[in-house]
Parts: sequence; structure tokens; C-alpha cells
Amino acid sequence: MIVSPKIRGFICTTAHPEGCAKHVADQIAVVKSRGVVANGPKKVLVIGSSTGYGLSSRIAAAFGSNAATIGVFFERAAEGNRTGTAGWYNSAAFEKEAAAAGLYARSFNGDAFSDAIKTEVIAAIKADLGQVDCVVYSLASPRRTDPKSGQVYNSVLKPIGESYTNKNLNTNTGVVNEVTIEPAAGDDIEQTVAVMGGDDWQFWIDALLEAGVLAQGVQTVAYSYIGPEVTWPIYKNGTIGRAKEDVERVQKVLDAHLAPLGGKAWVSVNKALVTQASSAIPVVPLYISLLYKVMKDQGTHEDCIEQMDRLFRDRMYSGSPQPDEAGRIRVDDWEMAPAVQELVGQRWQEVNTENLAELGDFEGYKSSFLRLFGFGLEGVNYEADTDVTIGVPSLAAAPAAA
Repeated sequence: MIVSPKIRGFICTTAHPEGCAKHVADQIAVVKSRGVVANGPKKVLVIGSSTGYGLSSRIAAAFGSNAATIGVFFERAAEGNRTGTAGWYNSAAFEKEAAAAGLYARSFNGDAFSDAIKTEVIAAIKADLGQVDCVVYSLASPRRTDPKSGQVYNSVLKPIGESYTNKNLNTNTGVVNEVTIEPAAGDDIEQTVAVMGGDDWQFWIDALLEAGVLAQGVQTVAYSYIGPEVTWPIYKNGTIGRAKEDVERVQKVLDAHLAPLGGKAWVSVNKALVTQASSAIPVVPLYISLLYKVMKDQGTHEDCIEQMDRLFRDRMYSGSPQPDEAGRIRVDDWEMAPAVQELVGQRWQEVNTENLAELGDFEGYKSSFLRLFGFGLEGVNYEADTDVTIGVPSLAAAPAAA
């Protein structure tokens, strides 16, 4: 079938398998161009491995350190006239590239919050790898079922205490308008922390520890974001910020749990980028458009793959992680450079629909968004029929997630 982008709100409901494969190949090329990571991880588990930072983490580990990787995700194969998800095609392409490079790669498709998936993954580690020396936790989900209680939690993106009004970018129309977001109410905060906080990261690490599949000196990392003050009411000081505070709480707990192995838990604060998750956050797309323009002009722009390669290559496995005063790794350092933030702040005050193209990089934003779903990549013939029924090799005998 011929596949075109169909955008609904902040989601693209189609994905192009050849385009996704090209996106994966492009990321691999970036990593390989930078050479092998000295002392990099060799057996890596990535929880949330199919898109965004998680996918780039898996690529950076495999093609920067020649690591064997296990990926966990919740994606959907093609069905009828409906394409598979981008994450499904990304994972299929990754496994194909890994096999061509002689690298072990195995994937699990299902609810990463469940005990069942944890049990399956642990069995695979024991059978295939023995132990893992790095665990990346990169889940982004709107809801979570607690495997202990069975309770279903739903996250919300809301300010805390009072409503928040600021500039916003309608990414469908390119109009700079104003948005007002009502504050969290009831148990919104607790629900969001239950979904996006650190509980499941701890469940994973403790289960891996108990099973004896974490290697001596193991490192684990979860991802966070802080950003500039203009985004704080909806992010750092909002419900999602409370969840990220909980992730930092758990990082300290895991440090203690991993100490007998000489291991380390990290929180990495990453750059604002166009991902399926960030596209859903009000105010943030306008900030990203302005940020992209400034950083591209200054030659410091990075996408997910450059961020994750730098995290592994220059921080976690360099012997010089350079933690901040709170113990976090900061690969948002180029974004938060005073010269960058000063100019973005000035443009935030000035930006409107008429001058967005001059002050921001909305075209770059749209291009990055479409690339997430395999569209707009060079060398792909989008007018040609493409086979959307591509499978993930290691899942060939397993049913797709509903």
C-alpha cells in the first residue's frame, strides 16, 4: 500500500516502514561515525526501546559499544489497512541492522509495567546473556496498571495550585495562540506520579537484582527534563515534575541497592526534543521551535541519537560523568547555556504567528515530528507501494500487542 502521514492532534496515526528503517539507519550512521565507545556496556536492557530516547539508547549501545541488547516495548503490528506503529517498524529495522552487524538483539512486546514481562525478560537474560551490565529505563505512557494492586493509574499534564496561561503553538496550523491549562485536582498528582514516577524503575531493578542477572559494576539510567522557567508551570513545577522528582528519589534508593555490586543509578536530564511524548505537552512545541532555531544557528543542536551517544560516550562510560549538585547527569547543558537561553527568552517575548518563521524553526519542528513516523526522509520513495506487514524478527512467533 502507499502510506501517507495522517495527523490527528499531536499524533500521526500512520507510519512508513521504509522511512522508519531509514531513520534507524541514519541514527546508526551517526554513532558509527564517532567510533567505538571505550569501556562501553556490552549487555544492555532497554525498557521502552522503540521510539525517542529509548530507541536511540539501544542504537547507541549496540553500534557504539557492540553491545548485545534486549528491548522492551508496547507496539502494534499492521492489521488490515492499518499500518503498524512507528515503534514496531523501528524495532524491526533495528533488529535487521543488528543481525547484519553480528549483534545479538531480542525484543519483547507487551506491558512493561507487568510482572509477566519482567519474568519473560529475566528468563531471556539468564538463557542468552547471563547478566546485563546496563539497564536503561525510558518508558513514556499515559497510564499504568500496578502489578501489585491491579489499580489503573492515569497521568495528566497540569500545573499545580493555579491555572497557567501562556503562549502556545498550534502545530497543525502554525498559529501562535494562547492556552490556559487548569490546575491539577483531586488525586491528579498521585495518579501522575504512579504512572511516570520511579516505582516501576525500582520494580525492574529489584527484580533483576533478586534474579541475579545484574553484572558487577552495573549502571542504570532513567531520563528526565528540567528546562527553562517558561516551561516550569507545566513541566518542572507541574504534575509531571512531581513524577520526575519521584524518579530522583528512586535513583538514590537504587544507588543503595546496587552498592553491593559496585553499581550506580543515574538520572540523566536530557535536551528538549520533538518526541511523541513532548508533542503532547502544551507550550513546549513553541519553546522547542525557538530553541531549534537558536541551537542550529549556533551549531550546537542535537537530536536524540547525538544526545544518547554523548551520554554513553562522554559521561556514563568516560570515567567523568560530571554530575550536577543534585547528582544528575546533564546532557541538557548545551540547551541550558546562558547564551542560548537568553536569546530564546527574548524571542519568546516577541514571537507571534507572523514572525514565527523568522524567530523559530517551525519547519524543523514539523520535519522532526514527521521523521518520528518515517516520513520526510531522503532516499525513500513515498509514492511507491510498501509492505506494511513487516515483522520484528525475534517476535515472529509471538502475537502482536492489542
